Amino acid sequence: MIRRRDFLATAAGTSGALWLPPSARTGTHTFDVVVYGATAGGVVAAVAASREGLKSAIVEPGRHLGGMTSGGLGRTDHGRKEVVGGYSLEFYQRVGKKYGEDITWYFEPHIAEQVLQDMVKEAGVEVFFDHRLRQDSGVDKRRSALTEIFCENATSFKAKVFIDASYEGDLLKQAGVSYTLGRESTVVHGESLAGVRPKDRAHQFDIPVSGLDSNGQLLPDINPVQRGRLGDGDRKVQAYNFRMCLSSDPRNQVPFPQPPNYQWWRYELLLRHIHAFTKYYGRPPKPKGDLFIWSLMPNNKTDINNHGPVSTDFMGASWDYPEATYDRRAEIWQEHINYTAGLFFFLANDERVPAVIRDEMKQWGLAADEFVDTNNWPHQLYVREARRMVGDFVMTQRDIQVDLAKPDVIGMGSYNSDSHNVQRYLEADGTVQNEGNMEVPVTPYQIPYRVLLPKRKQATNLLVPVCVSSSHVVYSTLRMEPVYMIMGQAAGVAARMAIGGKVDLHDIDTKGLAEKLRSQGAIFEWKKPA
Repeated sequence: MIRRRDFLATAAGTSGALWLPPSARTGTHTFDVVVYGATAGGVVAAVAASREGLKSAIVEPGRHLGGMTSGGLGRTDHGRKEVVGGYSLEFYQRVGKKYGEDITWYFEPHIAEQVLQDMVKEAGVEVFFDHRLRQDSGVDKRRSALTEIFCENATSFKAKVFIDASYEGDLLKQAGVSYTLGRESTVVHGESLAGVRPKDRAHQFDIPVSGLDSNGQLLPDINPVQRGRLGDGDRKVQAYNFRMCLSSDPRNQVPFPQPPNYQWWRYELLLRHIHAFTKYYGRPPKPKGDLFIWSLMPNNKTDINNHGPVSTDFMGASWDYPEATYDRRAEIWQEHINYTAGLFFFLANDERVPAVIRDEMKQWGLAADEFVDTNNWPHQLYVREARRMVGDFVMTQRDIQVDLAKPDVIGMGSYNSDSHNVQRYLEADGTVQNEGNMEVPVTPYQIPYRVLLPKRKQATNLLVPVCVSSSHVVYSTLRMEPVYMIMGQAAGVAARMAIGGKVDLHDIDTKGLAEKLRSQGAIFEWKKPA
């Protein structure tokens, strides 16, 4: 069974062409732009800066490029495809060429990483794998400007502009930049969608299921505290999961592993849901469509996502992650591995599960040719939301529903305001329920440059294209991989304008930035089809 420590102890795997042992790269390195975090948004930010003639580097704690884009999320959350432009669109076109197509939105993880490697190599970006920011005192700062960052392996990096493209926002925190966690209440920004959510039909227990065992004790993974009042804020973040890449090809399969300390009882709630579903509908739930979003990828593979009341989302286990120490994050990561591995092992092997479900599950296994350096387990946990920066401008619900145009536009977003459930709790009658799901359509909206900027008084040479300055409601639509790449491209080009003009990032010509991005294929307008 894969353990989190194996992610740090194995060979470089598919990213080996770019990797050097940390011992070979100690000392201080100087660049024009340093990007912390090799997420897809981070890769595009570095590529954009390099294409503008800057000397750029990516500093990555792990050993892979792409974050979730190469970590199992092959079914792209594209929203309106026509508003995905620039280098983000280029990525999907390059993926298409790997398959002999004009463009591909659904793909295998290793293909995504190959494309990002190609883009990095062609642009001349230097990549430093296995370089994690020191947990404390990792940033040197002079007044409002970052001057140097320090990694755990005695390596440091100086730059004129820094870009925090991590999912967690560790660099922005150590830079003294304001941020928030969890969900605002409805009164903070006047958002009707904010805070604790009312019950809806999506991913809830529509068929009542008891959350108590025979002794009246809570079943595993149910929050003992009530959900809170509707509209109230909290510091809880939406559930994380792994996007599983399975194979139906017997020649390319690894059996579902049994995690350490596995106990079938952990999945009693799922079993009760299966029995209730079977009684109500007259048939057991199908893995494809009832228990999971089971999306088929090329070459007999999948991207599996959460669906229904009990699935791959590990509710409640993500709450501590954003502010946790590195050691605690590793434990949380391992807890997610164990939960997910046990889930698939249970459905495929436990005789309490209806045979039709077990038979279907046994046709699949981990894809043997994916994630080869992490025992075929995804190398990225889906950190859907962690820290969110609080800049001088915070993008809120009004900006995705009413005020759709922006004077400092850098791109467009169009995916639903989509938050996964946040918690699982017990109702007064002893039945269990989920809370936090939000799937609200939006009209394509313009994204302003300001969401990338910290407060001017806090940092003048830092850009944040992932943990952007927005409310939870808005982050739930911005948090899609194509949009991260759109914002990453803007960050890279903005860095060039600031350095070339010898001005702070807050003072660049945003009209000029928009013109430059448009010349690179960025999309700023959308018309509703007739």
